[in-house]
Amino acid sequence: MSKLHSPVKVGPFTFAHRVVLAPLTRMRAEDGARPGTLMAEYYAQRTSEGGFLIGEATIAAPNGNGYLGAPGLFDDSQIAGWKQITDAVHAKGGKIFLQLYHAGRQSNVDVQPQDSIPVGPSEVLHGGVAYTTEGWVPNTPNRALTIEEIAGLVENFRTAAERGVKAGFDGVELHGANGYLVDQFLQDNSNKRTDIYGGSFENRARFLLEVTNALISVWGSDRVAVRVGPSGTWGDMGDRDPEGLFTYVAQQLAPLSLAYLHLIEPRILGNIEDENADPAPVAAQLMRKHYKGVIIAAGGFNGESAEAIIQAGDADLVAFGRHFIANPDLPERLRHNLPLNAYDRPTFFGGTEVGYTDYEFYKEEATA
Repeated sequence: MSKLHSPVKVGPFTFAHRVVLAPLTRMRAEDGARPGTLMAEYYAQRTSEGGFLIGEATIAAPNGNGYLGAPGLFDDSQIAGWKQITDAVHAKGGKIFLQLYHAGRQSNVDVQPQDSIPVGPSEVLHGGVAYTTEGWVPNTPNRALTIEEIAGLVENFRTAAERGVKAGFDGVELHGANGYLVDQFLQDNSNKRTDIYGGSFENRARFLLEVTNALISVWGSDRVAVRVGPSGTWGDMGDRDPEGLFTYVAQQLAPLSLAYLHLIEPRILGNIEDENADPAPVAAQLMRKHYKGVIIAAGGFNGESAEAIIQAGDADLVAFGRHFIANPDLPERLRHNLPLNAYDRPTFFGGTEVGYTDYEFYKEEATA
């Protein structure tokens, strides 16, 4: 009996299977970072009865974006577009969590309000690119946040979560990985602060925990989740003691009774496989020792490896990215061992319906 296709309880919900749509930056929002009908069609296509979806990284603060075309919930005008999406998912019997993010230093003045300088925990030169009207361009060197600004950002996340309630989401996930702001506070190659937000594990995890508790104040703990990427290097990230750091993070999150902890395996660098990384799912194996709640694993899984990690007990659900992009009916394809459509990487980021809503559902071949 396949555990990947068995029911599982997550927070107050019971899902029919454990194949999750990963949060995927697709950059198809309309002007004003507002979701439109094209995005609603995309999410509806990937909804199955009793299935679970995680929305793409959604901008939580006016200065939080790094990608032209990313959607937001930092303004009331963005609620209605998201309501189209949650209504479409619910109509097909699915549930969807909002994922909130702040790009931090992973940005460019061209996607900042009034061409302002991107912010981060510290001023540290780094590589990486943002997406603007000029296409992919180098990030603009950032400035360091003040203590007062950090408190303001925590409040931005809280009010974005309130908008998520109005938009009809079923819960909220904090994006703490992929070299974005929360990750920048966590890892010591990007966090050189000497105040209460820098230095020790406790101080560097402070922002993550403050935002998490702000989300809990809106949603309740059983509808709040956190995503982290132990040993993740995307966005010029790194830490001198990643195992110690993320063990501490897991230990601090464990008592909060969250809906789940979402882990990105370090074998994926951005959206491609890192040839230098351990091919085994090491992040989930590490964190399971310290986190006994629900774990979602993501990063390079197929049906066989997803089944294996669930059988091993290191994860309870598996989030799929590239394969879910190309196969809107992925849960059924995996359940029946059907062939998968190939994904088209050049259409991942931005564009039209091409490579977005035009992937075919599986069709039985006609017999003579």
